[in-house]
Amino acid sequence: MTQADDRLLESLEGSNMVLSPRILAVNTDYSRHYVSERLAILLDAQLVEKEDEGLYRITERGKGYLSGEVEAKTLEDATD
Repeated sequence: MTQADDRLLESLEGSNMVLSPRILAVNTDYSRHYVSERLAILLDAQLVEKEDEGLYRITERGKGYLSGEVEAKTLEDATD
């Protein structure tokens, strides 16, 4: 997990909305390409889910990660 992952998850949780990589990029100062790459990893880790093509929302597992209920080490093991 990276600092960018935390920022993306926090943005999704804080907005309580379904967001696109473009909107997340504008609001986090990362490139859209980088945001898309990180969202793919977060999707594999089940921290976000696709609502529709190109639209993402945070999952309960993602909220658990942000609150410390899901350890980053567990996620890294799952995505290796």
